Formats: sequence, C-alpha cells, structure tokens
Amino acid sequence: MPDTQKWYIVKQKNGQCEIVKNTQVEDEEESERWGPFESQQDAIARRVGLIRAGKCQPA
Repeated sequence: MPDTQKWYIVKQKNGQCEIVKNTQVEDEEESERWGPFESQQDAIARRVGLIRAGKCQPA
C-alpha cells in the first residue's frame, strides 16, 4: 500500500504556523494553509520561508 500521507502548514489564530498531517487538516478551521507537501521536512523548510516572509510568527 503506497504512503499517501501529506503534510500541511496551518496558520493558527495567534499567528503561529503548525505543521499537521493530512488526516488532521480537515479538522482545522483556520483561514490560511499551505500544502500539501510530500514530507515533513519539506513542510518545515516552507514554514521557515513563511516565517522569514512575515506570514507566520516564530514559535
């Protein structure tokens, strides 16, 4: 069975961005999200870029 797990970045109400699995993203009611990403490492790298661009607050 192929691995269908994807990763998303979801912006929280406090401005921080959280990396979540595709199984969790349906439960999120946040306004901004980015993805899907093939790996958690790709999502982390993108989150760093979003922080540098001022779209997310650092944790």
